[in-house]
Amino acid sequence: MSASPAVATAAPANPRSRVILASLIGTTIEFYDFYVYATAAVLVFPHLFFPTGDPTTALLQSFAVFGAAMVARPLGAILFGHLGDRHGRKATLVGALLTMGIATFLIGVLPTYAMVGWLAPLLLVVLRIAQGFALGGEWSGAALVATENAPKGKRAWYGTFPQLGAPIGFIIANGLFLIIAAVLPSDDPSMPSQAFLEWGWRIPFLFSVVMVIVGLWVRLRLVESTAFSTASATGKLTKTPLVTVFKMHWRKLILGTFFMLATYVLFYLMTTFSLSYGRAPQSPTDAAVLPGLGYSYTTFVLMLIGGVLFFGVFTLVSGVLADRWGRRKTLIWVTLGIIVFGLLWVPLLGAGFVGVMAWLIIGFSLMGLTFGPMGALLPELFPTNVRYTGSGISYNVSSILGAAVAPFIAVALWSAGDGSPFWVGIYLAAMAVLTLIALIVSKETKDNDIDA
Repeated sequence: MSASPAVATAAPANPRSRVILASLIGTTIEFYDFYVYATAAVLVFPHLFFPTGDPTTALLQSFAVFGAAMVARPLGAILFGHLGDRHGRKATLVGALLTMGIATFLIGVLPTYAMVGWLAPLLLVVLRIAQGFALGGEWSGAALVATENAPKGKRAWYGTFPQLGAPIGFIIANGLFLIIAAVLPSDDPSMPSQAFLEWGWRIPFLFSVVMVIVGLWVRLRLVESTAFSTASATGKLTKTPLVTVFKMHWRKLILGTFFMLATYVLFYLMTTFSLSYGRAPQSPTDAAVLPGLGYSYTTFVLMLIGGVLFFGVFTLVSGVLADRWGRRKTLIWVTLGIIVFGLLWVPLLGAGFVGVMAWLIIGFSLMGLTFGPMGALLPELFPTNVRYTGSGISYNVSSILGAAVAPFIAVALWSAGDGSPFWVGIYLAAMAVLTLIALIVSKETKDNDIDA
């Protein structure tokens, strides 16, 4: 028992500013890369990589590739989790960041279907899977950097900083697309300009290189946390984190997966499906095109960015609430709010501009409140020697159940409702009910020892 304090005293500490910046900048870059793809999946890829002649089919194919990355994420969580639990958080985080950056850059130089035929979507799938693989190892490492270095009583607050990368990455990615769209304007508000389709869409993918360089500079200056250093020095590390976590902590894996389910579904409905629904014409002349809100791309993205500002604010608010009231109690109330929100989609979206903005603000505020506490909750479920693996698997398996299929299911339900979003809202409410059940049967983790 006496070895742990000695090791903890000897281990160099990361300054709080470095902890916050390292956990924030990596997830900002990772989410930026993901949002760049998500936006291109709506605006560009149906035209350049999946030219089927049927707009809805092309969009579904593009979303299917989007979902392929989510399937790859648990594999990334397993590999990077093994490395993080065996060899430390720092080197693993650097590897995840490099993998994502290289894959995103290469998407920016891909040939299109018109150039190389079927090879173009194949290469897009491969690189998209690489993106998912990298993100599978990124989030849990960033969350561990934040929570394992947090002061006492502020673990949930520190855990919100890697979560804050999601709204910041969204704003940077979509802001850059807006600038490019303004420089290369289109005469048809429902279609990007020819110049945008030819080369403008590539710029956000190529720009990721600059952000990766900054992220690497910050992360290479990190030192290992006291929790990992102590576990390593006292021989508590396990040779097979994956086997250990499934054998000893399988119940927590299941609970963690369902904790994240409502969060993922809400996340991708608000950021990916909404862009399709918001830009779809109100009264399409083509029977194959589903009706939507009829906003131009620029107008609706500006509305989205306005909503995402609430995402960021309430992500930080959630940390304060979760540290004061506990993770479980906070999330139970938020999840109840998500259920009610899912039942209100039709009246909100049918109330004109004010209703749509209320829908965006409420949805993104709930997103911040449910996403923020996860940065502390999932790592707190597991001991140090399997924390990277356990939190990563829970987070990323949930991405298959939620995010991988959410845009695809949403489009199918949108079609089944003849253009009404009613069934999409019901789908969100149903997934939130599953999360609520998991929270009700779980225990509070606020006072769990992060160094154990």
